[in-house]
Amino acid sequence: MGKVIAVCISEKKGTVKTDVGSCRIIRDYGLENDAHAGSERQVSLLSFESFSEFKKQNEGRVDIVPGVFGENLLVSGFDFKSMPLGTRFRCGDVLLELMQIGKKCHTGCEISKIAGKCIMPVEGVFAKVLEGGVVSNGDEFEIVSPLFRAGIVTASDRSYNGEREDLSGPKIAEIIRRCGYEVAASELLPDDEDALAEALIKMCDEVRPDVIFTTGGTGLSPRDHMPEATRRIAHRFVPGIAEYMRLKSMEITPNAMLSRGESVIRNNTLIINLPGSPKAVSECLSFILPSLSHGLGILRGDKLDK
Repeated sequence: MGKVIAVCISEKKGTVKTDVGSCRIIRDYGLENDAHAGSERQVSLLSFESFSEFKKQNEGRVDIVPGVFGENLLVSGFDFKSMPLGTRFRCGDVLLELMQIGKKCHTGCEISKIAGKCIMPVEGVFAKVLEGGVVSNGDEFEIVSPLFRAGIVTASDRSYNGEREDLSGPKIAEIIRRCGYEVAASELLPDDEDALAEALIKMCDEVRPDVIFTTGGTGLSPRDHMPEATRRIAHRFVPGIAEYMRLKSMEITPNAMLSRGESVIRNNTLIINLPGSPKAVSECLSFILPSLSHGLGILRGDKLDK
């Protein structure tokens, strides 16, 4: 569940928008009195988290306020750019459908001049209006139905014994919920191969999530058994996911080459081994989530593999 932070419109295209607090959104058109209404990109959306991060990095340099990037709706709680096209959002009576992720940035626009850089080409998304109504600041904003169901398994002796708080499992849950996933099951276990294999089998065969994200137990320690447990219960292998995470992670630290994480399929559930630290979990999910929905859709039978 997210929340509308700002509702913004402008009189001219290529200019910053103004937060008007509340506005009527018209079916097959867009926001009333907005310059972009009636175009192919009827409603533009921007994650408040992306907005806040840019503002934090540029504190004191430019005045970053809602609407400065030309977004219609500034919404907290979602990572829009990681969601597949066709995702539907409900806000009161308004129903939106995601149609485009990112856009070409026009040189010389007022937005770039004021903000120094426009993040909409990468972070922004665009939707069409299926049902109209009024949207106001503070309104709840939600995905009509979860995109995918996920399970989370944390492997850590110290966290299991209560010696250290598990931060990585909750970090996975936080990130994937922003991308529209439902967390269907979550377990914290010791670094024991038999226990991990049994838990993965039970979660795959009984809960049947679309994907299981594991964290921890992928290193070189004698107690790191997650890859072995994952391979043991696998029906098929999907090595490209683990290879891509290692490749991208090595751009950050060469120590990433020491990760032994696997990516496999059991029945119709994809299992992905993530590293153990919250920072590495965040980085790896940022690498794979934008493309993962395509593969999960194929695995679930929603789309053809083309």
